[in-house]
Amino acid sequence: MTLQEKLRAGIMGIGLALMAAPGFARENYALLIGAAEYKNLDPKYWLKGPANDVRLVQTYLTMQSPVKFTPQDVIVLADGVEGAQAPTLAAIRVAVADLTARVRPGDFVYLHFSGHGSQSPALNPETELDGLDETFMPSDIGPWDDAVGHVQNALVDDEIGAMIDGLRAKGADVWAVFDSCHSGTVTRGVEEDDVRLRELPPEALGIPTELMEIATRALPAAEAPFDETSKPGMGSFVGFFAAQTNEVTPEKNLPKGKPGRVPQGVFTYTLFEVLAQNPGASYGQIGQEVLRSYATKRLAATTPLFEGDLDRVAFSGGAQARVSQWTGAVEGAEFSIPAGSLHGLAVGAVLAVMGSATDEDAAALGFVTLTSVETFSAKGKALAGNKPLPAELPKGFLLRKIGSDVDFTLTVSLPKVEKSPVVTALDAAMEALKAASGPRLVYVAAGEEADLRLAVIKNSPRPDAIWVLPATGLVADFATTPSVSTADKDAAELGEVLAETLTTMARAINLQKLGAAVGSGSLNVDVELLTGKDKNSLKTAKAAEVPRLVPNDQVHILARNNMDQPIDINVLYIAADYAISHWFSGRLQPGDVLKKGLFKIGADVLGDERMIVVMTPALPQSPVEDLSFLAQDALDTTRSLGGSTLSAALSEAGFGQTTRSATALEDDTAGPAPGMIELELRTGLAE
Repeated sequence: MTLQEKLRAGIMGIGLALMAAPGFARENYALLIGAAEYKNLDPKYWLKGPANDVRLVQTYLTMQSPVKFTPQDVIVLADGVEGAQAPTLAAIRVAVADLTARVRPGDFVYLHFSGHGSQSPALNPETELDGLDETFMPSDIGPWDDAVGHVQNALVDDEIGAMIDGLRAKGADVWAVFDSCHSGTVTRGVEEDDVRLRELPPEALGIPTELMEIATRALPAAEAPFDETSKPGMGSFVGFFAAQTNEVTPEKNLPKGKPGRVPQGVFTYTLFEVLAQNPGASYGQIGQEVLRSYATKRLAATTPLFEGDLDRVAFSGGAQARVSQWTGAVEGAEFSIPAGSLHGLAVGAVLAVMGSATDEDAAALGFVTLTSVETFSAKGKALAGNKPLPAELPKGFLLRKIGSDVDFTLTVSLPKVEKSPVVTALDAAMEALKAASGPRLVYVAAGEEADLRLAVIKNSPRPDAIWVLPATGLVADFATTPSVSTADKDAAELGEVLAETLTTMARAINLQKLGAAVGSGSLNVDVELLTGKDKNSLKTAKAAEVPRLVPNDQVHILARNNMDQPIDINVLYIAADYAISHWFSGRLQPGDVLKKGLFKIGADVLGDERMIVVMTPALPQSPVEDLSFLAQDALDTTRSLGGSTLSAALSEAGFGQTTRSATALEDDTAGPAPGMIELELRTGLAE
């Protein structure tokens, strides 16, 4: 049984957590663990980001959390954090025991684990479906001990589960976040100093290969059933995991594009970026936003997992509106606010100066443009224009984020310069490549920050090819990674083919960027993704869940218009090969429900795929806008008859191509939308 499954077992049959017991005010506690320096291991396995993860989380909890965490109630065990104790196994056990002794019914406990993860032969094989224990690595981890059959000082999943159950047995609600790997393989196609994987392979711990093979072969006939009995008085549990058991998760210099960026766990940074921008959101909503951010920013190819009571509000705080404005301060000509890159702000962004939190945008007193942005703070200056700020600003004025500018340019880094026929061919093709790419693709030198990376991989199935990799430079599967051969093309042809590959990818990425910027907005429309073998066996994908589908599985959509005006709906599909198809457009009148079969999964192209639902309020007697032009080649997207502002933005992004991994269930087309919902799914062969 995986760690996720064990923790899930503990929540089966348990209802909502109890309210705080009479006479006690709720207290909030946190234990933040960041292990990076493993003294008993080769330094090549040391990490750089856990200390920065811990600092980020500590700052958020004590300064910006929707519920109050006092500094003395946030315990830190981390390498490289001033004043913190080392995250040894003994220190972790003591800290958890102390917390368990302190908590009372109704209290809240946040647990954060940043560091290496691994697997080892199970101490209790009958409880492990895969024959392996998942482990978190404290800083004093040792090698495999044959005498006792485990890795010295490893924190095994069974013990983690027992620690969490001990806290919950006291009536405390627990949210645990694990930013570590469990297993999986990956190829490093581009050597980037700022990308490290939080995974210790068994050989690094001295675990004999034959033991791992025996463990995975000796699977039990059946897994022990979950304990579904109700446990009165036990607190609730929510678990967020950076990677599934067959995946790895990276750390990388973040935030992207910031000169002073530092190594961070991609999962930790993304999670708290979402939290900072969406206080009062449920755990499920947070999980969905994390998945969408992963897809949009291309920082990692892993699929985070979210378990527990996901309908509860994060930190058990009361629901709040999305943060879009902050109390400002001014000193001389410089404005400042307690919000920064974690809140979606960037240098050059324009904020409206508001006298009251409830004023409409049109009542803005003037505008400020940001000149510097840190993780939790930003500074700016008054924006000159036709609406100058008054000489005296009202006490407690606010700076409000307005609009969502979308940058449709993509940066592409070139391979490292080294003598090889492939690099020579690319050098000769650069002029043709840039001419065919257009202005939205910007090429930078190897090692510079980029959205996509070109690489030459000698030990790949196609050593003569130019591979197109994500920002991390890591290859999870060569079969689904784009590449362009060089030996069979002259310079002009190579430039054109590579440009076509990159622009096809860019159109798909830009559609996701636009979806992230637009979001679902204020439209009161319920949208669900339904999957199954046929229309009689459909199941709704849960919040933050990524359905895993195999060929011939069907995908349906269920949408309900809860508004008092008609809504146009379009459904688009981004395949694993970055192709885009248009499956439906139509109009929902007030109260209408749409339940429609869209497509079934084919076997040609499989991997990470996305369905995007575009929603637009419709004007009376207006034609249903049709976004089917997005499935055409970019040269054919110049259609300008009617169309909404969002439709124009989509056309500007330059989309095209039809998908090859889905087959239509019904032949039915027509319609568009300002709200975009992204629903992720994974396709693969049946096991």
